[in-house]
Amino acid sequence: MEITTIIGLIFGFACVVISIFWAGADIMSYVDLPSVFCVIGGVVGSTITSFPLESLKSLLKVMSIAFKANKIDLTKDIDKLIEIANIRRREGILALEETANNTDDPFFKKGLLLIADGVDAELVRDIMEMEMDFVKERHASAQAIILQMSSYSPAFGMIGTLIGLINMLGALSDMDALGPNMAVALVTTFYGVVLANMIFTPFAKKLAAMGSDEILRSELILEGLLAMENGENPQIIRQRLESFLPHTQLAKR
Repeated sequence: MEITTIIGLIFGFACVVISIFWAGADIMSYVDLPSVFCVIGGVVGSTITSFPLESLKSLLKVMSIAFKANKIDLTKDIDKLIEIANIRRREGILALEETANNTDDPFFKKGLLLIADGVDAELVRDIMEMEMDFVKERHASAQAIILQMSSYSPAFGMIGTLIGLINMLGALSDMDALGPNMAVALVTTFYGVVLANMIFTPFAKKLAAMGSDEILRSELILEGLLAMENGENPQIIRQRLESFLPHTQLAKR
């Protein structure tokens, strides 16, 4: 599980709740079901209108990725590539097929099988880069939906506030109800801003960061496979691939 997502959500909401109590307010004054219905219902409805069904089907699955641990370890990938490069030098290119069948990662496996089949290096690069482009497109589509939801949230918060203000102005003769009605009107905007800035935008940013890490790993694997196909020395391949590592990881090696 990606612990930073959990910590961030808990810490953010805890700070908001503590601030409410610190200000001496009644927490129940921030609870209004019609306001929740207006904001969440409006955001969901507008999002469904804005995007095709196929894009929306994978939204919950994509958002759940933000809660999953990032298993990317570039140093392990480099070690694995060097191990495979040594196998290729000792046993020949056909030995890569057996190695590919024992590999769980689809991208890694596909590249190994292409090399084992004797596909030209440039064609291997084109095929694998096309695969990476499809991954980027899927990530960008999901992030676009979440960012759009982030932009809808404050707007529907404002709509809920306008509804509350209209109702309040319709009952101006009851001055005792003026304050509570104003509070209810404003709480809808509160919901919209919280949803946008504590859930939707952070989720989109987290998915973008995780997607960038995945693409970087794919680029590292591709460079290692192509160098392997060209018959480069494993130590030269290692030095080339270590340029993908951040300085903090290089210092530990």
